[in-house]
Amino acid sequence: MEIDLSVKNCVKSFGSFLAVDQVTFDVPQGAFFSILGPSGCGKTTLLRMVAGFEEPTSGSIMIRGRDMRGVLPNRRPANLVFQHLALFPMMTVAENIAFGLRRRKVAAPEIRRRTEDILERVGLPGYGEKRVDQLSGGQKQRVAIARCLVLDPLVLLLDEPLGALDLKLREQMKIELKKLQAKVGTTFVYITHDQSEALVMSDVVAVMNKGRFEQMGSPQDLYHAPETPFVARFVGENNSWAGVVEQSGADTVVIRTDEGFVFRVATRRPLAAGSRADLFLRPEAMRIEPREPGGLNLFTVAVRAILFDGAASRLLTATDSGHELMVALPQNRRFDHIAPGQTITVGWHPESGVCFPAAHPAAVADAGEA
Repeated sequence: MEIDLSVKNCVKSFGSFLAVDQVTFDVPQGAFFSILGPSGCGKTTLLRMVAGFEEPTSGSIMIRGRDMRGVLPNRRPANLVFQHLALFPMMTVAENIAFGLRRRKVAAPEIRRRTEDILERVGLPGYGEKRVDQLSGGQKQRVAIARCLVLDPLVLLLDEPLGALDLKLREQMKIELKKLQAKVGTTFVYITHDQSEALVMSDVVAVMNKGRFEQMGSPQDLYHAPETPFVARFVGENNSWAGVVEQSGADTVVIRTDEGFVFRVATRRPLAAGSRADLFLRPEAMRIEPREPGGLNLFTVAVRAILFDGAASRLLTATDSGHELMVALPQNRRFDHIAPGQTITVGWHPESGVCFPAAHPAAVADAGEA
């Protein structure tokens, strides 16, 4: 498969501050690739380098095999959709979309044909004569994307374009963007701090932290098999414990948490007996009052609150030591009797947990002590 965007060993420094640190990735033609990370992690700087607004301190950026070093933004086969869209309020929708074509001195009949075609492709046929202030937030979003797509870029860059929308519209636009990208077939490179946007829309997601990619893979891989504690904490909701490895086998460890729970956990990485470890567990991995408890890690918690949110409902619970845990609450009416203040048993399968060596291990005199 042809590679539309190739970034190799890319570094960007601002004085002594290292904003992007040895980032390497390829984006195949037609893919939806997202860079997910917290504010200040370097993702916008990386996107601006691809767009041509910043030059890398070192490393290379190639689009469809062509080195972009020294190529001006308006000469690159890539276009950038900004978070605040930057539409011209005094122009009609058609005039906004045609702006770049006029700058390129494309003939008027061709401008009209391409403008009408792209409006059809983004689901806004007949909107050409409307003013920008007559559009909804989602329609403005599609006009901004159409203005870029009409220039036939090889790569469309999107800088948190849903950030200014309200929650309901943002949820709708995630689906619309995914459908639009599949329809037009253009390679999308999307940056966001919102994990839901990245997971819902993307073929591949790179999780960025402190200028580096911590992990790159499918949304399913990032969610179910995080490779670092940062990814485990940042992607999706996770409960966590710190503890000591009491027993270590080929693919299983026994961990005694700092509050005294003993859990058996399947692991893919070596953890030495006596070492400290961090354990992560998704809320949906915990079963409430399991009917078949055999083989599960079982413990009791007190229900502090019921957080009803339809299919995403949760129980806010706490252990005897006050350690708060989120437990998924299935909406099958089986647990309607649960109320705040009750004590319930929860269990989880050893394969559901994810363990890592502790980031700052403390000295452990005896793994058996707890």
